[in-house]
Amino acid sequence: MQTARIICPNGHLGFAPLKPASFALGVAAGPDFIAADSGSDDIGPGPLGSDTCTSPLAWQTHDLEAMLLAAHARGVPMIIGSAGDTGTNSRVDLYVGIIKELAKKHGLAKFKLGYYYSEVSHAYLRGKIRSGDIIEGLEGRDPLTETELDASARVVAMAGVHPFMKLLDQGADVIIGGRSSDSAIFAAAALHRGYEEGLSYYLGKVLECASFCAEPYGGKETVLGEIVDGGVHVTAMHPAQRCTVASVAGHAMYERSNPNHEFVAGGMLDMSQCHYEQISEKTTRVTGPRFVPIDRIRVKLEGSAKVGERFVGMAAVRDPYTIKHIDTVIAWARQQVHDRFGATGYELHYTVYGRDGVMGPLEPVKTPAHELCIVVQGVAPTREMAEEVCITGTRQMFYARLPEVKGTAGSVAFLFDEVLPASPAYRWSVNHTVAVDDPLELFPTHMTEAGL
Repeated sequence: MQTARIICPNGHLGFAPLKPASFALGVAAGPDFIAADSGSDDIGPGPLGSDTCTSPLAWQTHDLEAMLLAAHARGVPMIIGSAGDTGTNSRVDLYVGIIKELAKKHGLAKFKLGYYYSEVSHAYLRGKIRSGDIIEGLEGRDPLTETELDASARVVAMAGVHPFMKLLDQGADVIIGGRSSDSAIFAAAALHRGYEEGLSYYLGKVLECASFCAEPYGGKETVLGEIVDGGVHVTAMHPAQRCTVASVAGHAMYERSNPNHEFVAGGMLDMSQCHYEQISEKTTRVTGPRFVPIDRIRVKLEGSAKVGERFVGMAAVRDPYTIKHIDTVIAWARQQVHDRFGATGYELHYTVYGRDGVMGPLEPVKTPAHELCIVVQGVAPTREMAEEVCITGTRQMFYARLPEVKGTAGSVAFLFDEVLPASPAYRWSVNHTVAVDDPLELFPTHMTEAGL
């Protein structure tokens, strides 16, 4: 059986640049694949709704260039999932274009460039709803309705291993994926090499966030994972990091209410019987993960709906009396917004930082904060209204009428910034799963060429 040695240089490609030194060590270790996830819903619904990137283009290009040149030099596949933070069609096209430009820039010989899309049309989902095929909600949500669908700017489906494996089978040298499960990017490479599902999916799970599975903490460093004699080996490349039993097990179990199970396309990864062993200073071996198949594949959907335009303001207060009565201050400002705009048609949010005091350095004792920072967000249908809501909600804190304050507002020691325009406000409108008969049904694949 061919080996499946995979290096991952970045847990979210482009979110911050990969670290070249540990990446070079990973490349020197002789990987069979170089792969990285480029997206996450941790960034919130805004980029999906607006169809933009949350990461600078320069950082994304930096990571793609490093990975492309290393993969080309070694003659191994390069795999990217969830292109451009969200995996929308435009982000896939962006990455395909970057790869082509980089290949031209460096005079690379022609190679196969595979990619797939993952946006789901409203017409497809509407047909599902009207046919009675329930699109089930996650985390307590009701089934998807046409009203919520219509509110959604766009919807993406989260691919499993299948489009990656199809493109690998077709000989792709570089794969740019739409939205995908983080672990699927790496599991697909191992499955393509013939390894069984449990080990392959666990390999993907432990590699998906790169050096987050190592200690001491350090982001954007490269790790190496491979399947050896019925177990997964994971090794830190940074000279000061180690993959330990604690760091690997901790990473495998985070983010879920049940730390021993993770659903993947077509089944569930069961980690309840995993055994962890430190086999060298920098490497941990894991055995025992199992893949449990399910009868029908359900694919996760993510959709985003625009709430409105948004402005943000900030206020700081040091006066102890005002700090003590900050809720009264905010209530006054809210009432002034209500008097101006009424009770509906906008949103006004206050976040108070420092309210609960400061933790002591050695013991869990809170000391009173000497200053509060209040962040104000105004959201409304138009920029003009959002700006005025935010200005009113911020500035009126200065004029709050507190008991026992005599004469001027000298004791109400507020410092203000001007309110600033922010990105529009979005909300998650779709967090559901849809049943499919074919795991490739929502993920059309394509093959092109890049290089000279």
